[in-house]
Amino acid sequence: MLCKFAVTNYRGFEQRIEWDLTKSRDYAFNTFAIKNKIIKNGIIYGPNGSGKSNFGLAIFDIVNHLSQKWKKPDYYTNFVFAGKQKSTVDFEYVFNFDNQIINYSYSKNAQGVLKIEKLVVDDEIIFERNLGSFSINNKEFPMDEKIQNNLANNANNVSIVSFLLTSYPLADDSYLIKLQNFVNSMLWFRSLEDREFIGLTTNINIIDEYIIRHNLIKDFEKFLFDVSEQKFEFMQPRINDKQLFCFIKGVPVLFQGVASTGTHSLTLLYYWLKQMEKTSFVFIDEFDAFYHFKLSKNICRKLFELNCQLFLTSHNTLLLCNDLLRPDCNFLLDKNKIRAIHDCTDKELREGHNIEKLFRGGTFD
Repeated sequence: MLCKFAVTNYRGFEQRIEWDLTKSRDYAFNTFAIKNKIIKNGIIYGPNGSGKSNFGLAIFDIVNHLSQKWKKPDYYTNFVFAGKQKSTVDFEYVFNFDNQIINYSYSKNAQGVLKIEKLVVDDEIIFERNLGSFSINNKEFPMDEKIQNNLANNANNVSIVSFLLTSYPLADDSYLIKLQNFVNSMLWFRSLEDREFIGLTTNINIIDEYIIRHNLIKDFEKFLFDVSEQKFEFMQPRINDKQLFCFIKGVPVLFQGVASTGTHSLTLLYYWLKQMEKTSFVFIDEFDAFYHFKLSKNICRKLFELNCQLFLTSHNTLLLCNDLLRPDCNFLLDKNKIRAIHDCTDKELREGHNIEKLFRGGTFD
């Protein structure tokens, strides 16, 4: 699981910003949101322009050089904080895999090229690469001097983690294999003007075609009714059909032509829900931009049932309540800081408190 993340000089974050997911409290309610004392589920709130979207994208930078999964084509546009174009962007990750603590940090230049990289496992340095220098734990990864010199200069800018993964036989329980599996299973997505995603898969699927090909039409009908009480009757697809048709008073019409913006968003969510059984970490940006507030709550409950770590961003303060989560799982991001709401007040927050009312009243300012 991801325990901590920090980034410096990334887009709007000039100063270092850290997110600590180990600071769970001893609340006795909604315990599903905590796993092994690490926060598993949460919602991030913040004013427009506070950096919620960029923060999520920053977390997924690791996918760009440790995974062959889908990447955002324009990811490195405006990558570095505008006032420090010649400085590097510095990333820090702390993972907990079966009580083994992995600290992975690295720096990239404005073009997204790796310049510095370091891996520490249970306080032991495995390798460290700086500009023109490289050192490695030779007991664990025996390496001749020529290779070490090449890695120190590293003209092709290969990740040391990637090099070790492809150059050494590793056991299934190796921390490098666990790190690779975690990163390969990360998923970021959003559905606003454009639908975008990072990670998990290597190709783009047409959702209608996916539903038809996997015989999921009735399941999709049920999903739409369960979460939003919308009743759709879909036509049984004909051979070679790649689009869904539904009946409107007995007349078949193209589903994509009559579905609302919110229903289009639900269709995308349905597709990703089918993939999320194999995810490790999910970040959905502005997940409820097109949802009714009741629908947003229903979706949250469904998402938080998943086994993976999963976080959402939202402006909907009706979700800021102890019915869904708890004070250590609701985060406020503003002014280059991200903090759980229980850290934003001296007031003791209890299950019976109306958190949204406290928020609107300025308790967490």
